[in-house]
Amino acid sequence: MRRPDKPSAGYIAALTAVFLLAVAWGWTAPGTQIDNYAYDFMFRLTASPPPTMDSVVLAFDDRTLRETGGMSQLRSVLAEVLDLVSRQKPKAVAVDIILADAGADQAAREADRRLAAAFRSVRHLVLPCDIVPGGWQDPAPVFRGTAEALGHVHGGADKLDSVTRQIPLQAVANGRRRWALSLEAFRLSHPAGPLIESPEDIELGGVRIPASGPDRQMRVRYVPPDAEGRSRISTVSVKDVLDKPETARLFRDKVVFIGVTSQSAARDRPLIPTSYGQATPGVEVHAHAYETLAGQQFFTTAGQLPVLGFCALLVALAGLIFWYRDGWGAYSLGGLLVASVMVLPFVLFSRNVVFPVFGPTTSAWLSVGVAASYQHFVIRRRLRRTEAERFRYQQAIRFVTHEMKTPLTAIQGSSELIGRYNFSDEKRKQIAEVINSESKRLSGMIQTFLNVERLSEGEMQLKKETFELRRLLEPSLARVAPLAERKQIAIVSGRTDNALLNGDRELMEYAVYNLLTNAIKYSPAATQVSVTAVQDGGTIRIRVQDQGIGMDESDLRNIFRKFYRTKRAEASGEAGTGIGLSIVEQIVVSHGGSIEVTSSPGKGSCFTLVVPATALPGGDSADSSVQERQIK
Repeated sequence: MRRPDKPSAGYIAALTAVFLLAVAWGWTAPGTQIDNYAYDFMFRLTASPPPTMDSVVLAFDDRTLRETGGMSQLRSVLAEVLDLVSRQKPKAVAVDIILADAGADQAAREADRRLAAAFRSVRHLVLPCDIVPGGWQDPAPVFRGTAEALGHVHGGADKLDSVTRQIPLQAVANGRRRWALSLEAFRLSHPAGPLIESPEDIELGGVRIPASGPDRQMRVRYVPPDAEGRSRISTVSVKDVLDKPETARLFRDKVVFIGVTSQSAARDRPLIPTSYGQATPGVEVHAHAYETLAGQQFFTTAGQLPVLGFCALLVALAGLIFWYRDGWGAYSLGGLLVASVMVLPFVLFSRNVVFPVFGPTTSAWLSVGVAASYQHFVIRRRLRRTEAERFRYQQAIRFVTHEMKTPLTAIQGSSELIGRYNFSDEKRKQIAEVINSESKRLSGMIQTFLNVERLSEGEMQLKKETFELRRLLEPSLARVAPLAERKQIAIVSGRTDNALLNGDRELMEYAVYNLLTNAIKYSPAATQVSVTAVQDGGTIRIRVQDQGIGMDESDLRNIFRKFYRTKRAEASGEAGTGIGLSIVEQIVVSHGGSIEVTSSPGKGSCFTLVVPATALPGGDSADSSVQERQIK
């Protein structure tokens, strides 16, 4: 079936609803979680270790704490190991151990002084700070002056699954801003001018770091683990360095991150995309963030507007595919569209662009499904409607040919008589008049049918003429007289008011004629059909009542449906297509009127046409005349 050039409003509305629904789902927690899972999967699939790594983790692991006196001796041990580290001239040292409280006794204060002295010996020292209720938790005053910078260790774990995929490069508390520990370590180890900010990124030493939003979130490109699942970032135990001081050579020209990795002592152990569900020490996350900055391989997150535009494009493409294509061609293109959408985020991810999966994929699946369903149901319904219209026109042709039989038979018979017999001039003239009148009747019948069809399709306006009610009834009564005579049915024309109507006289005459012929057709022989036409206020009521077999409730509910054949038609064996009364209804309704029907089985039927009346010139009141004609 040929489609319209432009998609329908319903089709566009359905696809628009799909677009809005898919976008809304993409913003929900489940949609975001699916995007995160897809991100982790693609990350693990494409992650590759950098050629070289610039950081080393110096860890207070379980063995170190167990053999050096535990957390109570941490500051003394840290001071001892820092003396060894500082001799190797590392690029920077970042400590991920909160040192907010000062020593309470003499021994503790002495340990703090030794640690502060060790801090002073370290070049480019970064000490940690964190946000607690009330503001920043900074290092104790004895340590704070020893650091070249303070870096926050505020976490960036996802609220939905606690996986740290990105970290906030800045944090603000009590109006004071601090940069991340890893960013400060990078800044001190790569001195190259001031840090420059813009709404979309941060630039430091010619390195543009994509980090937008109030927290300047940066996606961490985690270094993948080795084949045995161990971290590729070098991790050295503090105890190993103390036992073998030559091990400290590993820290030469490196950025050293010092922190607690012991499972029993470290409260900062987030999940990361490459940990496969295993917690990772927080100090190691800082080292991964530093390697991301040093490697300058940053992920860029696609903005909301490009994502929305892409989703809208997918919905539009799906709509166009199923509007201009059908069958396997449409389904193949729809499947190709869905497959391409599922591949696109992976392709973009390999180019360091993080593109959401759920929203576009949902847009593609839903739009293809809705467009295909629309084609299947709506287009199929149009096809059925077209088939129904074709059937209706076939039935209409049957109706016209049936109605044509009477005048054609008269014309054919008259022409045969003229050719076969030698009639007198007067008789020939009489037969010629019959042929002429029947030809006009046939032409008028065809024109009436065409007018009704055009009227029902809205392609024609009613003629507007004012005519008398008598001029409507008399031609119809004269035309049905021969039919009534053959069945010995008496037509009683009762009260006929001197009223005026405004409209199409030929169509109204057809409506009255159809009711009269039906009354005669479905009435037994030697019965009576009565006709009255009365003005009742502003309306005219034309009533045709017969003494036929009548109709039940089911017939009355469906009588004006096209091609519906009543039980009386089937019982009487009368020919007909069931289109006549539907045409009558169209004619009367188009004149601003209605049809009232009362009937019961065995008691006949009464059809009443109710149409608006037109006032007589001069405001004269209507007269009435009663005449009775009985045809036997």
